[in-house]
Amino acid sequence: MSVTVRIALALLLLGRPALADEDEDGAPRLSLPTEADRAAWQRSGFRLALGGGYGQLVGLGGAPSGRLIAAKLRAGVRLDAKWSLFASFEYARASQPGGLSGLRFSGTIDPTYHLTPNLAVSIGLGFGGIVEGRRTGRMDADPLPATLETSYTFADASDPIASCQGVGAAGLLRVEWGYVLGPRSRFIIAGEALGQWTGCVNDTNRFEPDSGKAIVRRQYWPHTGGTLSLGVMWR
Repeated sequence: MSVTVRIALALLLLGRPALADEDEDGAPRLSLPTEADRAAWQRSGFRLALGGGYGQLVGLGGAPSGRLIAAKLRAGVRLDAKWSLFASFEYARASQPGGLSGLRFSGTIDPTYHLTPNLAVSIGLGFGGIVEGRRTGRMDADPLPATLETSYTFADASDPIASCQGVGAAGLLRVEWGYVLGPRSRFIIAGEALGQWTGCVNDTNRFEPDSGKAIVRRQYWPHTGGTLSLGVMWR
């Protein structure tokens, strides 16, 4: 074999890449998603959210105030890219020395408009109530239960009764920002401004001598306030 041929064969062997091991797996190939996660959240369908919040319920006209530590549940339907309809439920511990001491609850229907894929605004209307125990630490209002021979309705809430149990109308304005965690879950931060009008009923455990009807005291409490909440939504 000539020198020229030998040199050519050597150069060919040096420049040839090494053969890959036939048993070695190749580099993994990840398939591209068929749909962006954020786009999936704009599609119609069922939504469920759980969260917790902290806020304040502020009494108006003398009604007692209280700090709120709340649990929130929201369920609804995404109608299209711009609108959703939710039902919201909240149960909160209300407490403050000399103020509210009990449970505040509410349920509202919330039409929701999505300003952007991350930002939404809701307006809700429904019911709200307050349930306090018999011992709240507040001084009772005159007339006292023992002095009444018939049911009595207070003119205002300037001198609040010692214990309230009642339900009334409630409304809220909600601004919500969401961050998509994946195709099925989303993190939510929300601020709510709320208003509530509660018809308190205080049972005196006494009865009218003529009719036998229960003697109760009634007082109407207006409240406003707000909460800041964190939660997770699923689709």
